[in-house]
Amino acid sequence: MRAPSAEAFIVRKLRQGLAPTLYYHSLAHTLDVAQAAQTLAAAEGVTDGESLTLLRTAALYHDAGFLHTYDGHEARSCDIARATLPEFGYSPGQIEKICALITATQYPQEPHCHLAQILCDADLDYLGRPDFVPISTSLFRELTARQLIASEHAWFQLQERFLTGHRYWTATALTLRAAPKQARLDHIRARLAAWPSPATA
Repeated sequence: MRAPSAEAFIVRKLRQGLAPTLYYHSLAHTLDVAQAAQTLAAAEGVTDGESLTLLRTAALYHDAGFLHTYDGHEARSCDIARATLPEFGYSPGQIEKICALITATQYPQEPHCHLAQILCDADLDYLGRPDFVPISTSLFRELTARQLIASEHAWFQLQERFLTGHRYWTATALTLRAAPKQARLDHIRARLAAWPSPATA
Protein backbone atom coordinates (compact mmCIF):
# COMPACT_ATOMS: atom_id res chain seq x y z
CA MET A 1 0.00 0.00 0.00
CA ARG A 2 1.29 3.41 -0.97
CA ALA A 3 -0.82 5.02 1.74
CA PRO A 4 0.81 8.47 1.76
CA SER A 5 0.11 8.83 -1.97
CA ALA A 6 -3.49 7.70 -1.49
CA GLU A 7 -3.91 10.17 1.35
CA ALA A 8 -2.44 13.04 -0.67
CA PHE A 9 -4.73 12.16 -3.58
CA ILE A 10 -7.98 12.22 -1.61
CA VAL A 11 -7.02 15.30 0.41
CA ARG A 12 -6.33 17.15 -2.85
CA LYS A 13 -9.68 16.02 -4.28
CA LEU A 14 -11.54 17.16 -1.16
CA ARG A 15 -9.74 20.50 -1.06
CA GLN A 16 -10.55 21.20 -4.69
CA GLY A 17 -13.99 19.63 -5.05
CA LEU A 18 -16.09 19.98 -1.91
CA ALA A 19 -18.87 22.54 -2.10
CA PRO A 20 -18.09 25.72 -0.12
CA THR A 21 -21.42 25.37 1.73
CA LEU A 22 -20.26 22.10 3.30
CA TYR A 23 -19.44 24.04 6.44
CA TYR A 24 -19.40 20.90 8.59
CA HIS A 25 -18.57 18.12 6.12
CA SER A 26 -15.42 19.94 5.06
CA LEU A 27 -11.82 18.92 4.60
CA ALA A 28 -11.24 20.14 8.16
CA HIS A 29 -13.78 17.58 9.42
CA THR A 30 -12.10 14.76 7.49
CA LEU A 31 -8.67 15.66 8.86
CA ASP A 32 -10.12 15.96 12.36
CA VAL A 33 -11.63 12.47 12.10
CA ALA A 34 -8.35 11.04 10.84
CA GLN A 35 -6.49 12.56 13.80
CA ALA A 36 -9.12 11.42 16.30
CA ALA A 37 -9.03 7.90 14.86
CA GLN A 38 -5.25 7.78 15.22
CA THR A 39 -5.44 9.02 18.82
CA LEU A 40 -8.21 6.58 19.73
CA ALA A 41 -6.42 3.66 18.08
CA ALA A 42 -3.29 4.35 20.13
CA ALA A 43 -5.32 4.58 23.34
CA GLU A 44 -7.18 1.39 22.43
CA GLY A 45 -3.92 -0.50 21.96
CA VAL A 46 -4.07 -0.97 18.18
CA THR A 47 -0.50 -1.48 17.05
CA ASP A 48 -0.78 -3.56 13.87
CA GLY A 49 0.59 -1.51 11.01
CA GLU A 50 -1.84 -2.69 8.36
CA SER A 51 -4.83 -2.11 10.62
CA LEU A 52 -3.67 1.42 11.39
CA THR A 53 -3.18 2.14 7.69
CA LEU A 54 -6.62 0.83 6.75
CA LEU A 55 -8.19 2.84 9.56
CA ARG A 56 -6.49 6.07 8.49
CA THR A 57 -7.37 5.52 4.84
CA ALA A 58 -11.00 4.86 5.78
CA ALA A 59 -11.06 8.04 7.86
CA LEU A 60 -9.75 10.13 4.98
CA TYR A 61 -12.18 8.56 2.47
CA HIS A 62 -15.24 8.28 4.71
CA ASP A 63 -16.89 11.50 3.51
CA ALA A 64 -15.45 11.61 -0.01
CA GLY A 65 -18.92 10.85 -1.34
CA PHE A 66 -19.86 14.45 -0.58
CA LEU A 67 -17.91 15.30 -3.73
CA HIS A 68 -20.90 13.89 -5.64
CA THR A 69 -23.96 13.62 -3.39
CA TYR A 70 -25.36 14.70 -0.04
CA ASP A 71 -27.71 11.80 0.63
CA GLY A 72 -26.16 8.34 0.69
CA HIS A 73 -22.66 9.73 0.63
CA GLU A 74 -21.19 6.68 2.37
CA ALA A 75 -21.96 4.46 -0.62
CA ARG A 76 -20.36 6.99 -2.95
CA SER A 77 -17.33 7.16 -0.65
CA CYS A 78 -16.96 3.41 -1.10
CA ASP A 79 -17.31 3.80 -4.87
CA ILE A 80 -14.47 6.32 -4.84
CA ALA A 81 -12.33 4.04 -2.67
CA ARG A 82 -12.92 1.06 -4.97
CA ALA A 83 -12.17 3.15 -8.07
CA THR A 84 -8.98 4.82 -6.85
CA LEU A 85 -7.25 2.75 -4.17
CA PRO A 86 -6.09 -0.03 -6.53
CA GLU A 87 -3.86 2.61 -8.15
CA PHE A 88 -2.05 2.93 -4.82
CA GLY A 89 -1.45 -0.77 -4.27
CA TYR A 90 -4.42 -1.62 -2.05
CA SER A 91 -5.68 -5.17 -2.56
CA PRO A 92 -9.38 -5.95 -3.13
CA GLY A 93 -9.56 -7.41 0.37
CA GLN A 94 -8.03 -4.32 1.94
CA ILE A 95 -10.39 -2.06 0.02
CA GLU A 96 -13.43 -4.02 1.15
CA LYS A 97 -12.26 -3.71 4.76
CA ILE A 98 -11.97 0.05 4.24
CA CYS A 99 -15.46 0.18 2.73
CA ALA A 100 -16.86 -1.80 5.67
CA LEU A 101 -15.35 0.77 8.03
CA ILE A 102 -16.82 3.64 6.02
CA THR A 103 -20.25 2.00 5.90
CA ALA A 104 -20.23 1.57 9.68
CA THR A 105 -20.22 5.36 10.11
CA GLN A 106 -23.65 5.67 8.49
CA TYR A 107 -26.13 6.76 11.14
CA PRO A 108 -27.41 4.93 13.10
CA GLN A 109 -23.92 3.56 13.47
CA GLU A 110 -23.41 -0.20 13.39
CA PRO A 111 -19.72 -0.93 13.97
CA HIS A 112 -18.93 -4.58 13.35
CA CYS A 113 -15.38 -4.71 14.73
CA HIS A 114 -12.95 -2.79 16.92
CA LEU A 115 -11.60 -0.68 14.06
CA ALA A 116 -15.14 0.26 13.04
CA GLN A 117 -15.91 1.26 16.63
CA ILE A 118 -12.84 3.49 16.60
CA LEU A 119 -13.81 5.17 13.33
CA CYS A 120 -17.41 5.68 14.46
CA ASP A 121 -16.23 7.29 17.69
CA ALA A 122 -13.71 9.43 15.82
CA ASP A 123 -16.39 10.62 13.39
CA LEU A 124 -18.48 12.03 16.26
CA ASP A 125 -15.66 12.73 18.69
CA TYR A 126 -16.64 16.40 18.86
CA LEU A 127 -19.93 15.59 20.63
CA GLY A 128 -17.97 15.27 23.86
CA ARG A 129 -15.28 17.89 23.24
CA PRO A 130 -14.91 21.52 24.30
CA ASP A 131 -15.25 22.65 20.65
CA PHE A 132 -18.77 21.22 20.39
CA VAL A 133 -20.43 24.61 19.93
CA PRO A 134 -18.44 25.93 16.94
CA ILE A 135 -18.52 22.54 15.22
CA SER A 136 -22.23 22.00 15.78
CA THR A 137 -22.87 25.57 14.61
CA SER A 138 -21.12 24.74 11.34
CA LEU A 139 -23.53 21.83 10.89
CA PHE A 140 -26.48 24.16 11.57
CA ARG A 141 -25.18 26.50 8.85
CA GLU A 142 -24.77 23.58 6.46
CA LEU A 143 -28.29 22.25 7.04
CA THR A 144 -29.72 25.77 6.79
CA ALA A 145 -27.96 26.37 3.48
CA ARG A 146 -29.64 23.22 2.13
CA GLN A 147 -33.01 24.15 3.63
CA LEU A 148 -32.91 20.95 5.71
CA ILE A 149 -33.66 22.70 9.00
CA ALA A 150 -36.50 25.17 9.46
CA SER A 151 -35.52 27.17 12.54
CA GLU A 152 -33.18 27.41 15.50
CA HIS A 153 -35.81 25.68 17.64
CA ALA A 154 -36.00 22.78 15.17
CA TRP A 155 -32.21 22.63 15.28
CA PHE A 156 -32.12 22.25 19.05
CA GLN A 157 -34.83 19.57 18.80
CA LEU A 158 -32.71 17.73 16.23
CA GLN A 159 -29.65 17.97 18.46
CA GLU A 160 -31.62 16.64 21.41
CA ARG A 161 -32.79 13.61 19.40
CA PHE A 162 -29.35 12.98 17.97
CA LEU A 163 -27.48 13.21 21.26
CA THR A 164 -30.09 11.04 22.96
CA GLY A 165 -29.75 8.33 20.33
CA HIS A 166 -25.97 8.46 20.00
CA ARG A 167 -23.57 6.24 21.93
CA TYR A 168 -19.82 5.88 22.05
CA TRP A 169 -18.40 2.40 21.46
CA THR A 170 -14.80 2.28 22.62
CA ALA A 171 -13.74 2.29 26.26
CA THR A 172 -11.55 5.30 25.57
CA ALA A 173 -14.34 7.44 24.11
CA LEU A 174 -16.73 6.38 26.86
CA THR A 175 -14.19 7.52 29.45
CA LEU A 176 -13.25 10.80 27.76
CA ARG A 177 -16.38 11.91 25.93
CA ALA A 178 -19.55 10.38 27.41
CA ALA A 179 -19.88 12.66 30.45
CA PRO A 180 -19.22 15.94 28.56
CA LYS A 181 -21.67 14.82 25.88
CA GLN A 182 -24.32 14.16 28.53
CA ALA A 183 -23.72 17.62 30.00
CA ARG A 184 -24.24 19.11 26.54
CA LEU A 185 -27.46 17.15 26.17
CA ASP A 186 -28.68 18.35 29.57
CA HIS A 187 -27.94 21.94 28.54
CA ILE A 188 -29.86 21.56 25.28
CA ARG A 189 -32.85 20.02 27.08
CA ALA A 190 -32.85 22.93 29.51
CA ARG A 191 -32.83 25.42 26.66
CA LEU A 192 -35.72 23.65 24.97
CA ALA A 193 -37.71 23.55 28.21
CA ALA A 194 -37.26 27.31 28.58
CA TRP A 195 -37.97 28.09 24.92
CA PRO A 196 -40.66 30.76 24.51
CA SER A 197 -43.98 29.46 23.27
CA PRO A 198 -45.26 30.92 19.97
CA ALA A 199 -47.84 32.93 21.92
CA THR A 200 -45.20 34.67 24.03
CA ALA A 201 -42.26 34.78 21.64
